[in-house]
Amino acid sequence: MPSPKLVPLPLFLLLLLAPDAAAQEDAAPAAPPFQEGEIIAFDAIDRLKPYLPQQFWSNRDFFFYDGMQLEIGPTQADYTPAPVYQDATGKYRGQSRIGPDQSLENYTAGQPFPMEEIDCKGDPDAGVKIIWNHEYQWSGGGGQTKFYYSYWDRGEQLPLYYEGTARGVKLSHRAEPEYEKTQGDVFRKEKRKSASGPSVEAPFDARGIQLLTYRYKSSDGPRSRAKNDDTWVYIPTLRRVRRISSAQRTDAVSGTDFTFDDLRSFNGIVPQYEWSCLEERWLIGPMNTRQKAYPYDKDHNFGPYGLSYADDRWELRKAVLVRMVPKNEDHPYHHKDIWFDKQTLTAMYSFAYDRKEELWKIIWHNKRWSQDHSLTGEWYAGWEGVPEPRDLLIVSDTIVNTQTGTGNRIEFWDLNGTPLASKGKIRRFIDVGRLTRGR
Repeated sequence: MPSPKLVPLPLFLLLLLAPDAAAQEDAAPAAPPFQEGEIIAFDAIDRLKPYLPQQFWSNRDFFFYDGMQLEIGPTQADYTPAPVYQDATGKYRGQSRIGPDQSLENYTAGQPFPMEEIDCKGDPDAGVKIIWNHEYQWSGGGGQTKFYYSYWDRGEQLPLYYEGTARGVKLSHRAEPEYEKTQGDVFRKEKRKSASGPSVEAPFDARGIQLLTYRYKSSDGPRSRAKNDDTWVYIPTLRRVRRISSAQRTDAVSGTDFTFDDLRSFNGIVPQYEWSCLEERWLIGPMNTRQKAYPYDKDHNFGPYGLSYADDRWELRKAVLVRMVPKNEDHPYHHKDIWFDKQTLTAMYSFAYDRKEELWKIIWHNKRWSQDHSLTGEWYAGWEGVPEPRDLLIVSDTIVNTQTGTGNRIEFWDLNGTPLASKGKIRRFIDVGRLTRGR
């Protein structure tokens, strides 16, 4: 039987997947601080400081290094989502509302609360509205990818790793016209929001592990009525499927610095936290990668600590800061501050604080634009009703433990949201029985 430490780790891959006073708030910079195409080398990183979160800058030794070649991309490029998502936002505008326990009520499809209508400073519900927009950001019809998960300790890559494939399927709140009659559900009277799970191919003692997780619609409601995720895992050495608890999503897993809910900066249950909007400002960060990493390049250089995207394209973006405070007293975090790109609602940076309110973890991400075919040609195919996906995807999560110098990196550069081609294929994927079929 594999070590029990190996079993829960792939839950991370379920897809699947304090401000700086020197920076200006929401107005465009008085003069362009960077020119598109210019290269920022290590000796010029002070130019980035006004456009980075203070916590990130204070820990810059993890991220910036001699020899880096940071390329400046366009300022506030247009990453508006697919027209089908925009149409749904317009059609259901004004329908969604915040319910008890910061729950979401009466949501069908599209962006629950149009960002242009949210007043960060004047609306006491601004924070929770933004996180619901993040929860239901445009992300295609699901997800499929290959992944590589690595462990780092003060610049040394440890031998422990995980490699495999993962898939996710959106089962509700779909924006495509074909699901309008069922109010966005793939199947009538659907109770699940999504189904997802990885298959582990390496290392040898974890090979063949497969998981399947359901997240339920009720998780959008008050905690008293919410149903926890259900997860099943196939263990090859036992040749059987076991149901495992995923209620404790805040536990650290298998020597990692991630918790289950840290994927994409936040992958948790929204009503389990209090949310507030703190401010808006311009930030710079990785936005539309020009690099090939896993699975295209298994040996891409992520800097001396293995935790950097400083050798890639960065863009200046309008960003909004949301604070997450756990409602459960036994949560390991006192709070987490998350910077979101205001247009796409993808996370840029997040900072988790321990119960003593000391900075504990920094999480940041690299991204890829579905319409950019410069790396590998077309890699994210459209489908009926969505000829152009127009999707900005997170393709790597990196976490740094600032207290220990350790960290982890998940790479999945080929992620795309093209859905399965038929309802029959969706039914087969979400069937728990497939975990053992043919074995």
